[in-house]
Amino acid sequence: MKLTFYGAAKAVTGSCHCLEACGKKILVDCGLQQGKDEIDNTVLPFRPGDIDMVFVTHAHIDHSGRLPLLAKMGFTGNIYCTRLTGQLMSIMLRDSAHIQESDAAWLNQKGKRAGKDLIEPLYTLEDVDNMMQYVQMYEYNDIIEIFPGLKVRFTDAGHLLGSSYIEMWITEDGKETKIVFSGDIGNKNQPIICDPSKVAHADYVVMESTYGNRNHENLTFDYTNDLAKIIDSTLAEGGNVIIPSFAVGRTQELLFFIREMKEQGLVQSNPNFRVCLDSPLAEEATKIFSGDLTGYIDDAAKALVKDGVRMFTFPGLELSPTAETSKLLNEDPEPKVIISASGMCDAGRIRHHLKHNLWKEENTIVFVGYQAAGSLGRIILDGAKTVKLFGEEIAVKANIVRFHGLSSHADHDGLIEWISAFEEKPKHVFVVHGSDEAAPAFVADLRDLGFEAHAPDYLEEYDLEGNVRIREGIMPVRKKKVAGKDSPAFLRLLSMGNQLIEVIHHNRGGTNKDLAKFADQIKALIDKWDR
Repeated sequence: MKLTFYGAAKAVTGSCHCLEACGKKILVDCGLQQGKDEIDNTVLPFRPGDIDMVFVTHAHIDHSGRLPLLAKMGFTGNIYCTRLTGQLMSIMLRDSAHIQESDAAWLNQKGKRAGKDLIEPLYTLEDVDNMMQYVQMYEYNDIIEIFPGLKVRFTDAGHLLGSSYIEMWITEDGKETKIVFSGDIGNKNQPIICDPSKVAHADYVVMESTYGNRNHENLTFDYTNDLAKIIDSTLAEGGNVIIPSFAVGRTQELLFFIREMKEQGLVQSNPNFRVCLDSPLAEEATKIFSGDLTGYIDDAAKALVKDGVRMFTFPGLELSPTAETSKLLNEDPEPKVIISASGMCDAGRIRHHLKHNLWKEENTIVFVGYQAAGSLGRIILDGAKTVKLFGEEIAVKANIVRFHGLSSHADHDGLIEWISAFEEKPKHVFVVHGSDEAAPAFVADLRDLGFEAHAPDYLEEYDLEGNVRIREGIMPVRKKKVAGKDSPAFLRLLSMGNQLIEVIHHNRGGTNKDLAKFADQIKALIDKWDR
């Protein structure tokens, strides 16, 4: 019985683990590597045709995003997940395929002019349709015998609608071993979905550590009332409220709270204000959130549904299904709320809304989710005076608000609470799905509490029967441009760029006048050469 780590090893994305037992190769998750975690999404570090089956913890792309590629490259086994995970995967992977196809078309258009070979998208809509035929969906808490020697249960992880821990009971040579794969462990007190469940027993645990080295900010706020105040004051000034939002999960939370504020009459300047949902993916996800949620929602949401309340619809809600209807929103002078994707402003329709609204003082941009370093959303939050959108310099004069939303991940203390609920300590805890800083830090805390634990490296192999590592992993080189293909002049330019960063650090603590002059000189260079 062997466990191999093919992803999310000292990395936050790309979850993928392989259990070999009972003569089968069993994959748990097959996610896209994203951002700085990416090694090479086009390459799977195993033979897809050798995989017998896949279990999916939840629909987020960093857990499911390479399943179409897996099927494209020869996998023909079953893919097991919860009912709501299967429904959300269907729309999210189709959206991902559309992005893959669009990116490939854009690169090929540029490549033709340079005489380069055409590239293929990672996968297509057709590949997603092919993959979905293998999906088998189950409900929470049912114990399913997959084959003699393997029983599985999906248990509510409280992270996203349909998210689960995967509990596996494996019997080999008359001996039963239980393994729990945590997926992403949810935060408490989120609207709509239940709090994360606890698990009492396991021999081995594969556990996430996204927030393994930090806690969420201890803030007291009333989401409905505080957001209502922002909307009220902005609309009273004749401005628009622009909300970049993640299409699945966070957008539905926003609609839930806006319905509440409308019912309570909290926006007095314009009680009938319009809310424009401008994201086809968010619209499709909201249909799923509005469907049969039996067994997936908390008691408060159940009570609303029982009373006939439609949790995500209200008077004044409008949808923008096409690019044309999206463009018309920025030609319409009536003050409104626009919710659009992507959540970090790096792609999608939100960039058009920012172009038309950032430069107006009466408008408000409300950030409700995490903004990664380097993303446009983070650049705006960090105080940029101007940003470039579609080749045009746009002044940032709108009110910028960071609205501390409810994180969907358990923080450090929540993770400790979850693992401490096991009645007996597992033989070993494998800490995954955390950065190369967060995962080792969380391992140290687990060891202080008496747990046997470590953070595996990429491609590490572990013998579960002997409870011993049998092959060391590696720290892979993250994907980047191959320097050998660049000209000497470009390499010299890169070297100068690195030196510039050092010079900037050397000037820390300088006078405001000197730093402002330095920044203006750099900006002038950027404006001249950004082409």
